[in-house]
Amino acid sequence: MTAARLRAFCLSFNDAAEEFPFSPETSVFKVAGKLFALSALDARPLTVNLKCEPENAVRLRTEHPEAVAPGYHMNKRHWNTVTVAALPEKTVRELIEDSYDLVVAGLPRAVRLRLDRP
Repeated sequence: MTAARLRAFCLSFNDAAEEFPFSPETSVFKVAGKLFALSALDARPLTVNLKCEPENAVRLRTEHPEAVAPGYHMNKRHWNTVTVAALPEKTVRELIEDSYDLVVAGLPRAVRLRLDRP
């Protein structure tokens, strides 16, 4: 997955927006104002920080030690840093979608319904 495809996929979700609160090089993808993905899209290797359920975070780190690490500068229990090129694109897409869904699940019901994600 290229940086352009990563960016396009993150922005394909309902109400997804890209912001640059930390630096012009760091893309922060949010839904309803809440972070679900963070990446320096011009970095090599390309990595992305994604939210994850704690038990899945540990499992992913164990199964893919070359590709998944505790979230860099994030809560290590709930966030992973994923090296994009080290995993199949389908897996990266699933992890991004899981991150988005976890963030949406924590939003107020009215917002979830507006996003069509019960």
